[in-house]
Amino acid sequence: MYKEFFGLRANPFNVNPDPRYLFLTRHTEEALACLTYGIQSRKGFVLLTGEVGTGKTTLINKLMEWLRLQQVATAFIFNSRMDVPQFLDFMMADFGIPCDTKSKSQLLQRLYNWLLDRYRAGETAVLVIDEAQSLSDEVLEEIRMLTNLETFTEKLLQIVLVGQPELEQRLKQTQLRQLRQRLTLRAKTHPFNLEETKSYINQRLRIAGSNGEPIFESDATVAIFRYALGIPRIINLLCEHCLVSAFVDQTKMVSVEVVDSVARDFDLANGNAASAMIASAPPSSEKFDLVEALRTLATLADRLRQSEQQDLPKERKL
Repeated sequence: MYKEFFGLRANPFNVNPDPRYLFLTRHTEEALACLTYGIQSRKGFVLLTGEVGTGKTTLINKLMEWLRLQQVATAFIFNSRMDVPQFLDFMMADFGIPCDTKSKSQLLQRLYNWLLDRYRAGETAVLVIDEAQSLSDEVLEEIRMLTNLETFTEKLLQIVLVGQPELEQRLKQTQLRQLRQRLTLRAKTHPFNLEETKSYINQRLRIAGSNGEPIFESDATVAIFRYALGIPRIINLLCEHCLVSAFVDQTKMVSVEVVDSVARDFDLANGNAASAMIASAPPSSEKFDLVEALRTLATLADRLRQSEQQDLPKERKL
């Protein structure tokens, strides 16, 4: 509703993981280079981790876009709440491998033959698994076994595991040590610093059709960084609602007062709230519903206020 008012062609701060909006910081470039190198070099297993909302899925979508341009066969598993048979069925279907059997041995044999044919043709196949921190130990072990599909010199299937920092902690467990030892490369996403936050906001506005005229005051972007702690998903939510608020007030520039007001509405007056907020935000792989997001954030705000009220007597005793 505000696009015409600000001279934009598209919504610049949509939280969907659109690879067009990937912002390349030094850390992001390193992570993307690590992933592409691991795949091109047939390293077999690559791990990508990062805090919630730091752009892992956007980065993966950019990688998938590049793989498709290279005509690399890919399978993308975004639902980690599956058992082993469901996982294998989904993988085979996404690779486009015909499989009318429920026998695990026959299914794996068909997968091996398909991978071998691609290898002989000088091609590869990539399996990307998002939200991997939620996979069961049984599925993680099955994934490890898939790395045994190899020739004497190279891995036939390249696997990218993507997850939150909890995934790294899980991989330290004794029962998963064999999987941990198979990881050849590790990459990470990070929150932005202040300068990166400013550039990120400007880039998204430019891609969305901005003519270069400032929309956010300099102090406003500093406030956005302070409230969002450099988390891209929170930056998007704040910027989105700041534009809505400015449109309602019919002001062409977003001031620091507008940012402060929006942050108060989301109970982001203290930095700790940002971490809780990203945990309740809709998963990036799902369609973003603004109304539902506002309801979720309002509920979170109430909970945070109740928690603060409960803690007051304890603070007074101290």
